[in-house]
Amino acid sequence: MPLMPRHSVVVPVCNEAEVLEAFHARCSSAMRSLGDEYEMVYVDDGSQDGSWEILRSLAQEDPRVCLLRLSRNFGHQIAITAGLESARGETVTTLDADLQDPPEVIAELVAAWRGGADVVCAVRQERRGDPWFKRVSASAFYRLVNRFSDIPLPAQTGDFRLLSRRAVDSLLSMPEQHRYVRGMVAWLGFEVATVGYSREPRAAGTTKYPLSRMLGLASDGIMAFSTLPLRAASWFGLGATGLGLVVGTRVAWEHLAGQQGPSWDRSFLAALILLVAGGQFLTLGILGQYLKRIHTEVRRRPLYLVRDQRGFEEGSARITPGAPDPGPNPGGSGPAGPRGGRRPDWFEPPAGPPGPG
Repeated sequence: MPLMPRHSVVVPVCNEAEVLEAFHARCSSAMRSLGDEYEMVYVDDGSQDGSWEILRSLAQEDPRVCLLRLSRNFGHQIAITAGLESARGETVTTLDADLQDPPEVIAELVAAWRGGADVVCAVRQERRGDPWFKRVSASAFYRLVNRFSDIPLPAQTGDFRLLSRRAVDSLLSMPEQHRYVRGMVAWLGFEVATVGYSREPRAAGTTKYPLSRMLGLASDGIMAFSTLPLRAASWFGLGATGLGLVVGTRVAWEHLAGQQGPSWDRSFLAALILLVAGGQFLTLGILGQYLKRIHTEVRRRPLYLVRDQRGFEEGSARITPGAPDPGPNPGGSGPAGPRGGRRPDWFEPPAGPPGPG
């Protein structure tokens, strides 16, 4: 790569062989129109359809293409993180390769960044080509996350966004294993601008975000940025306790008064017992989800492992941060080490207490 790029584009790829060449042609044209040096960082997240071979061909033809191949499928949010850690530009734009997010919008994102914004989100004003179920489930997803999360998210924004270098470095300083990048970006609190666009139909292939994955992403967003599920479990327990006291008091009074309760009383008690038991299992499930996340965090495993990489310059510190021993050629082709956390370049640790001497 001849010059340090001013703009980086991070593209997570998972089984997108049918559309990669068309995407690269459109995205390269859009980036050339900016008039600045740029790089395109493709992250192959365990593709099984020949995507890696196509990416290697693109890298041979275009010196601005950089490739990361993860050792297996680690998930969309992890692939985005891997790309962010390798990108070197003053701006980093993330978008998927399915051409639903038109690369031509990047010019508008860059213009908003030049206006002073650290985060520029592309907002979907129209979802052409999406089936009604996809539109309804996506709308429900944003309502659910915003209702329960302590950090509000702009509606109809996905992972198509531009980040300044300061925002990227700050985001990468957050070490959590369960990555919900949209919420993490919102948590940063930097100045945000939005650019509206029309989401196009998928150029080829099938969606990689079915309902089950959307529910999992919503769960990560809620539990990473809210304690409402725990508070709700406490409220339920308090309400069930109060109801039990009322019913117990009534049953005791009728027994002391020598009255035989009607049959519906026994049915009501049985239903109450089932309700309380169900609430207990629900509470245990909520606690289990939080404990699972705590367990994942304390294990401190790397977010991902890199199987191969192409196109990075020698000496690029962002290619494999945290690798145990990158060897004499950390920027060349070949297998790379695991991801590790790092602080922003502008971070200054607080001064500690003076030493004894």
